[in-house]
Amino acid sequence: MTVTELLPTLKQLNRYEKIRVVQILIDDIAREEAAFFESGKQYEVWSPYESYEAAATLHKMLEERKQNV
Repeated sequence: MTVTELLPTLKQLNRYEKIRVVQILIDDIAREEAAFFESGKQYEVWSPYESYEAAATLHKMLEERKQNV
């Protein structure tokens, strides 16, 4: 069943039922996302803070683009 087919039925639901459908879908998505991560494992998260080399590279690229425009 497609979203286009579901929408008319979903629009007929009352407010409580619509909220319940959203909660069910969010729970399903959360379970699917959890499958990507192993429990207890550490994952590195990159941050732009203190990335001076990356900032310099970006600045250089922007300056080169200004010259070519």
